[in-house]
Amino acid sequence: MLTKQAIRELKWKYLTDHKLGRFPFPLENRIPNFKGAEIAADQVTNMQAYRDAKVIKVNPDSPQLPIRAQILKDEKILLVPTPRLRAGFIMVKPNWVKHGEERKATSLSHIKSYGKEIALTDIPEINLFIVGAVALHKDGRRIGKGEGYADREYAIIRELGNPDIPIISTVHSAQLTDTDIPKDSFDLSVDWIATETELIRTHSPYAKPSGINWDLVTEEELKIMPVLKEIRELKKKKGAGI
Repeated sequence: MLTKQAIRELKWKYLTDHKLGRFPFPLENRIPNFKGAEIAADQVTNMQAYRDAKVIKVNPDSPQLPIRAQILKDEKILLVPTPRLRAGFIMVKPNWVKHGEERKATSLSHIKSYGKEIALTDIPEINLFIVGAVALHKDGRRIGKGEGYADREYAIIRELGNPDIPIISTVHSAQLTDTDIPKDSFDLSVDWIATETELIRTHSPYAKPSGINWDLVTEEELKIMPVLKEIRELKKKKGAGI
């Protein structure tokens, strides 16, 4: 079985060699931006789950910029995690953004000027969870860039009481793989895959995280991600065992 890193390297190389990626370059060591990202975003916006959603969490990477901008155009609330989850999440409401500035407002370099970091206790119930990926299996198994933040973000909102919600990823069709992807218990699987050519329902058999596995949280992670320490304190105040 190939390792996750080996699969990443293959996908980054394929996208680069076949000129399927786009700025920022190089594609390696990131969620790669890809040609057709806008079409993949359109696949998502045509879903009933998207139409019904009022609050949507999206990763801050470049290939998901089109869907972040569209969320505001469709007058939905956008939540984006801060880099490395150091300050939790940034919320952007559509009425905070002038018409025509949605793309700028949801870019990583400007989002703090339009949105605001919110306390964990102020996070509204999230209805849809959109993630990027380096590689995806059609059964829902996902490989990110290797830092585990999407997995942790979902675990955090579940720990805070958010119900189980649909997980969608937008990728280029070349990022799909039939390779047997290694699966850890904390890995986040996806329910839907949107590409530049199709929308795929994975019917994933893999359970999503129902909360944070505190046994796997290190002291170093508590230092670099204060949000984890904050959640632990909130749980203690509520009398929940950790």
